[in-house]
Amino acid sequence: MQIEGETLLEIGVSVVAVVLFVAAVMAVSASHGGAQLTSSGATLVVGTVVGFIFLMTAVGVFLDRR
Repeated sequence: MQIEGETLLEIGVSVVAVVLFVAAVMAVSASHGGAQLTSSGATLVVGTVVGFIFLMTAVGVFLDRR
C-alpha cells in the first residue's frame, strides 16, 4: 500500500499540531502547580484547548484550500 504525498503532508501537519498541544498542556501543568493545578493554571489549560481547536480549524482550512 502506497501513501500519496498529500496524505503524508496532512498526517505530518496534524501530528505536529497535536505534539504542540501536548507540549503546551505539559508546560502549563508544570509551571502552574504540577499535580494540584491552580485556578490560573486551569484557565490556561482551557485556553490551550480553545487555542488547539482554532489551530486545527486553521490547519483544516489551509489543507482544504491547497
